[in-house]
Amino acid sequence: MAAGAIILLAVALMVYHFQPAQSASEQLALKVRRADLAAQMRLDLALASEAEKSAVLSVTDEESRTFADQARAATAGVERKHQELGKLLAAGGTQEEKDLLAQFSMDFAEFQRIDHDLLALAVKNTNIKAYNLAYGPAMDALNTMNTALLRLLGKSNGTAVSQKVYVSVYAAINGAWQLQVLLPQHIAEESDKKMDELERHMAALDQSVRQALVTLAEIKILSGDPDLKTATAKYAEFSEIRGRIPALSRENTNVRSLALSLGQKRKVMFLCQDDLAALQQALQAEPSAAAPNPRSLEAR
Repeated sequence: MAAGAIILLAVALMVYHFQPAQSASEQLALKVRRADLAAQMRLDLALASEAEKSAVLSVTDEESRTFADQARAATAGVERKHQELGKLLAAGGTQEEKDLLAQFSMDFAEFQRIDHDLLALAVKNTNIKAYNLAYGPAMDALNTMNTALLRLLGKSNGTAVSQKVYVSVYAAINGAWQLQVLLPQHIAEESDKKMDELERHMAALDQSVRQALVTLAEIKILSGDPDLKTATAKYAEFSEIRGRIPALSRENTNVRSLALSLGQKRKVMFLCQDDLAALQQALQAEPSAAAPNPRSLEAR
């Protein structure tokens, strides 16, 4: 019994002797882990911001979606580490650290809200699609129409109706190209009011072009002319394409996403980074229990 009591006492002394060393080691590990989480969150936040900007600046839907997915993944990484750090601080953080994390939580929630709206806009690329229509098929249709009308003008030279043909051809060509010039202005415009004004102007120009083509069709020597038919068909094609552009333009997703990226998102990004930098500094400055000196253990 005496021997058993001695062994039990020895075990108790050993547990008591080594417990401080284990506590100090655990405290140091927790301190390192908390500081490391804050550092990783700063990195993930920067990666999310860079991917978001790439999504905004990409010119194809596929590229925009790829970068948007990368941005969302990096932001999700921040959130996971945010939750883990919150649990660690709740279990043993200082009040200052908890307050700093709470401030970050508020700013990060705003970051996520803006990011959600911004990335949803960035992947649509409506302004780019509108530009592609204006400078692609719309421009091609007008070029073909222009060529056909100039041939028509050449056919009327020396006839009694040459002046009337000239005036109508000029009105059709001039009006159509003015319309083409206004399309990029509409696509780049942010104000709905100015878009309304541009659309009214375009409607008036469209009416003048259509009237000029009707006038040409009423001239007997041009009746059934293939170039007139081509010009009329190509203007109809141009009009159909032009009709699709305002809807894309009014969504303004590229303009709006870029404005968000350079404005609200940029500001809240800096706030989040400042919050995490302050938190990281507080975590690194946190005192930890000193581990016992191994030589002192040997001396005992």
